[in-house]
Amino acid sequence: MARPYHHGDLRRALLDAAVEAIEGAGPAELSLRDLARRIGVSHAAPAHHFGDKAGLLTALATEGYALLGEELATTWERTHDFLEVGVAYVRFAVAHRAHFEVMYRPELHRADDPALTAAREATASLLYGSAETTGAASGLEAGVAGWSLMHGVAWLWMNRALPGQLGDDPEQIARTIGAYLFGPPPNGDPTT
Repeated sequence: MARPYHHGDLRRALLDAAVEAIEGAGPAELSLRDLARRIGVSHAAPAHHFGDKAGLLTALATEGYALLGEELATTWERTHDFLEVGVAYVRFAVAHRAHFEVMYRPELHRADDPALTAAREATASLLYGSAETTGAASGLEAGVAGWSLMHGVAWLWMNRALPGQLGDDPEQIARTIGAYLFGPPPNGDPTT
């Protein structure tokens, strides 16, 4: 349970409490009244900052895209390997499950919110790649194929739907499966 709020950044405290609540019960069960109770403020305090549940989830999705963009950009700068950018996507999803669950559920937030749109667009080039990053003549299609594959791996991993024979390391699973799209599997062995 989140610590009671005493002073400081109430907006941040509410977002942190929302992450904790979503990780525990999913976004459908989230309520502003419960968040206020969790951090020890009046039930009107969350509405002051976010208006309603959709406003809070919009802020959470916006933050998620910013965090994802940082993760992907750092990985690209370090490796210059689009497969590793895909692995970073899976790593982000596993580490930031609450954000990830909200980001791709437009029925939960305000998809046309200007801050969310800007954050999503800033992350798009990192998600889709380009001819330079994907190594394919048609960068957009190759990038979307890679993103779709990694999104599926992340979602299946988080929902425990992948075959156990693949192991228990989501990043290694992403590398192994991603190799089918980006080149031959390591050592020609699809299980390594």
